[in-house]
Amino acid sequence: MKLWTILVCLMVCGCGGAQLQALSSDDVIVAFGDSLTAGKGVSQEHAYPAMLSEITGKKVVNAGVSGETTAEGLERIATVLDEEAPALLILFEGGNDILRNQDLSKTESNLDAMIVMAKERGIQIALVGLPRKQLFSSTAQFYSDLAESHDLPIEDEIVASLLRQPTMKSDSVHFNRTGYRALAQAIADMLEKAGAL
Repeated sequence: MKLWTILVCLMVCGCGGAQLQALSSDDVIVAFGDSLTAGKGVSQEHAYPAMLSEITGKKVVNAGVSGETTAEGLERIATVLDEEAPALLILFEGGNDILRNQDLSKTESNLDAMIVMAKERGIQIALVGLPRKQLFSSTAQFYSDLAESHDLPIEDEIVASLLRQPTMKSDSVHFNRTGYRALAQAIADMLEKAGAL
């Protein structure tokens, strides 16, 4: 009977996986990342943070900087977190490290340091993973490793999936309006499953 209860909980309640505290109506979300957060290829109102705000009804700050590496993001993130004081950080960075063939152990270390900075400020974190630099690649393993070690919810399928669909892209590595909306919806679904929404 106990096993059946656990199985039902996992299927229905979504109590498997990392959980977040529910956000209040005035809580701020910071979307931190590179050009995929900034919304390269579309106007600002069609970048994923704006669409996520529309879907969730929450204030979502677009803290994306095109071309940024995780080393640059690590230098910038403390200021953003201190200025915005978010309840939740969506960390979505590392694509430029991957594209530039940088040492991915350093990428993982930089992301780990960003997560620690947010945790030290009492900020909840959700992670979005990016694929390796290979055709039809799945998300790089270090994103799952970070999510597991820090007990974070992660969306680790949507970016790789969208990059395989030419109809979702504005160029080889960025999305169009339809693609960014799909990204925003997947992130919203992750946050809902984790209990934040």
